[in-house]
Amino acid sequence: MSFSRRTFLETSSASLGLLPLAEMLRGVVTPAPKTPGHFDPWLEIDPAALAFNTDVVRRAAGGRPIIAMVKNNAYGLGLVHVGPALDRLDAVAAFGVVRVEEALTLRRAGVRKPIVLLGPCDDEAVPDLVRDGVRLSLWSDDDPARVSRLARAAGRPVPVHLYIDTGMHRMGMPYRAAAAWIAALARSGAVRIEGALTELTEDPDFDREQAERLRALAAEARGAGNTLGTLHAASSDAVARGLTETFLDAVRPGFALYGGYVSDEQMARGELRCAYRLRARVLRVERLEAGEGVSYHRRYRVERPTWIAALPVGHVDGYPTRAIDGAEVLIRGRLFRVVGYVSASHTIVEIGPEPAVQVGDEAILVGPDHPNIHPNTVAKRAGSSEYNMFMHLSPALTRVVRA
Repeated sequence: MSFSRRTFLETSSASLGLLPLAEMLRGVVTPAPKTPGHFDPWLEIDPAALAFNTDVVRRAAGGRPIIAMVKNNAYGLGLVHVGPALDRLDAVAAFGVVRVEEALTLRRAGVRKPIVLLGPCDDEAVPDLVRDGVRLSLWSDDDPARVSRLARAAGRPVPVHLYIDTGMHRMGMPYRAAAAWIAALARSGAVRIEGALTELTEDPDFDREQAERLRALAAEARGAGNTLGTLHAASSDAVARGLTETFLDAVRPGFALYGGYVSDEQMARGELRCAYRLRARVLRVERLEAGEGVSYHRRYRVERPTWIAALPVGHVDGYPTRAIDGAEVLIRGRLFRVVGYVSASHTIVEIGPEPAVQVGDEAILVGPDHPNIHPNTVAKRAGSSEYNMFMHLSPALTRVVRA
């Protein structure tokens, strides 16, 4: 019996007593806990916000097709929750991932549009990927010979995108050496070139030059009788900055689709909607007497009788440790500041002279409901990166898809 990556995962899951792979990849979406005794934090995903942001990006990109980047577990929100929601949108033409398992997970979650794998893969994974309609990215000198072997094994040409290094110098075939390499790939008859991409540096002037290098390479390939298909380069940053020269045939945003802003200027325009809420319930309410402190090292101490509330959510869930430097939490429509160190599993907020909240009240630590709890704002106040507010969200958090 021969084993593919898929059958290996299925059999190993069963032998370990885990859920069947198909079930694991679909994701078990549980309702938000409703009973007062259930205090696990959760993440609420908003498909309407994903659709809204996608439309904003599409219009900013002049109506060009979108290759939606869902790498790193859909920027922390959850592949099996975000993928199907984006797959339903006409503006999304394809998906981009960086790992083999991400591509297979999207397919198991029901995503049917093309998927471009921008990262490497072992030869053993290729049959599963080709069968699932995943487009490989090529950038290595030995790819013409390697893909010829893979195409023979698959019994058909392999659909690919060509990854061109136009100056980022992280991945890709150097553009100066790419023409001969493209010709060798075309001669092999083993590939169906559907697109070519490059990665921008977020230096606006140089990004324009990078896009021009990719265009020039495509023109040179056409002159030799080869087409590079759909050209794509523009990230969320390029779209937000309006670098139209980089938009090419399709744009490739990620962060903006989830409601994250790449700059203070973009956030000031208020164009996007945060597509998630980090939520928890008030676990404990207590009155402190003057001079008493909370959490490790008792950094926060009260000068007069003050009520505090503890939330069962902390940095293990993705909430920043330095939230005490100015972050706030929304409870009952009011903002309360974070005090004391944020520990692995607990956050404490100052309520004030009266017990204005109760055990079991819902709290929103991050989300779109107030500018002060937007992930960009929380990140800035906590001295963190706005990307961390998305990508560091714990995969262990229960995820609830908002109706």
